[in-house]
Amino acid sequence: MEQLFDEAKYIVRYEKGTFSSGYCILEHKKVVVINKFLNTEGRINALIEILPDIKLDEDSLSGEMQKWYAQLGQRQQGDDNGSVQSELNL
Repeated sequence: MEQLFDEAKYIVRYEKGTFSSGYCILEHKKVVVINKFLNTEGRINALIEILPDIKLDEDSLSGEMQKWYAQLGQRQQGDDNGSVQSELNL
C-alpha cells in the first residue's frame, strides 16, 4: 500500500493525532497522516479508505501498481467487508 502512495507522489506518515477517522489528508502537500496507534490491518484499511479521496494519476503508476489499484477498485465497489489480505495479492 505504501508503494502505491509513493508512486502517486504522496508521503505517508504515521503520527500521534486525534483524527476521528484514524487518518488525515493534507491534499495540497500530498501528505497522508495515519494514526500510529492503529494496528497493521487498521493502517491498511485506512490507506484503502483514503484512495477514493485523493487524486491519483493511474498513468504514473508502474504496471504492477496499476493492476493492484484496479483490484482495489473492484474490492471497493463490492464492499463486502472481507479481509484485505485475503482478497488482495499482497
